[in-house]
Amino acid sequence: MKKISPIKIKPNQKTTDLVEQMKNAGFGARKIGLASEIAKEIFSDDKTQLFIGLAGAMVPAGMKQIIIDLLKEKPGSILVTTGANLTHDLIEALNHSHYHCDSWDDEEFNKKGFDRMYNVLMKNDVYQDLENFFEENWDKLSKSGSQSELIKNIAKLLPKDSNSILKTALDNNVEIFCPALSDSGIGLMIWGRLAAGKTTNIDAFKDMNQIIDTAWTASKKAIVYIGGGTPKNFIQQSLQFSSGADFAIQITTDQAHPGGSSGAPLEEGKSWGKLKPKATHVDVNCDATIALPLIFSDVIKK
Repeated sequence: MKKISPIKIKPNQKTTDLVEQMKNAGFGARKIGLASEIAKEIFSDDKTQLFIGLAGAMVPAGMKQIIIDLLKEKPGSILVTTGANLTHDLIEALNHSHYHCDSWDDEEFNKKGFDRMYNVLMKNDVYQDLENFFEENWDKLSKSGSQSELIKNIAKLLPKDSNSILKTALDNNVEIFCPALSDSGIGLMIWGRLAAGKTTNIDAFKDMNQIIDTAWTASKKAIVYIGGGTPKNFIQQSLQFSSGADFAIQITTDQAHPGGSSGAPLEEGKSWGKLKPKATHVDVNCDATIALPLIFSDVIKK
C-alpha cells in the first residue's frame, strides 16, 4: 500500500503541480489526479482514437476554449455533443456573448428578454440572428446528407478566424456528431424552415455508419465523457460493436443507483463489451467546470 501524501500549497504554484499532488491524496482529489495521468497517456499516443462525449451546456459555462484546445491537440478525434453546445457555440461565433448572473428574478428576466442557465445569462434576441443565419444559408445547408455534414456546412459558413468549436473541428479533421440535434436551438431553426414548406435531404441515421465504422476499425480507443446523456450513449453503443475502449475518463455528478446512463460507472460498460477488461479508467464525480480545467491542464501544449 502507498501512503497518502498531504497536499502542500505553495506560492505561485502551477496548476499542473497541484494536480500532480492530488493523485497522491484521497477521495475526489485522487480521482482528478488519476484522470490527469490517463489524459496524458491518451494525448501522447497518436495511434489512439479519441471519442469525446460533451453533454450539458458547457459553452455558456466558459468551457469552450478548453474543448477547442483539446481538439487542436488531438486532430482526427470524434466529438459527440448536444445540440445545446453547438447552438451556443454558433451564437458566440455570430458575435453574441454569455453573461454572469449571481442573483436572479426569473420573471423579470423574462420581461427584459434574458434566458438563464443557472448563473449564466443569454439575451433572447440571439435567436433572431440564428433565424437570419439559417434563412440566408438554407439552400446550402438543406442539401446536407447527414447531421454531421450539416454541422460541417455550418462551420464552413463561419469566418476563418472564428474561435469556435465548429470551426476548430473543421480545421482539425474532427468529426462532430449530434444525435439529438432536434433538441436544440439549431433544431428549432431547421424545424422553422420545414414548417414554412422548405425541404431537406438530412438523414438522421446516416451518422451511425461512420461512428460505428471508426470504433470498429480503430486499433486503440479512448473515451472522455464530460457529463452523460445522449452523447455518452451514442459513443457507448458504437463501442459495443468493437473490442471496447482501452482508456476512459468520465466526469459526472450523476449517481449510479437510478440506473441511468449518465450516472453509470465506466466499469459497468465491461458487461456490454464497451470497455476492455484491463482498460485504464477512472470515474470523477465532480462538476465538469471544476474537473475539466484541472484534469487537462497538463495536456494542452499548443
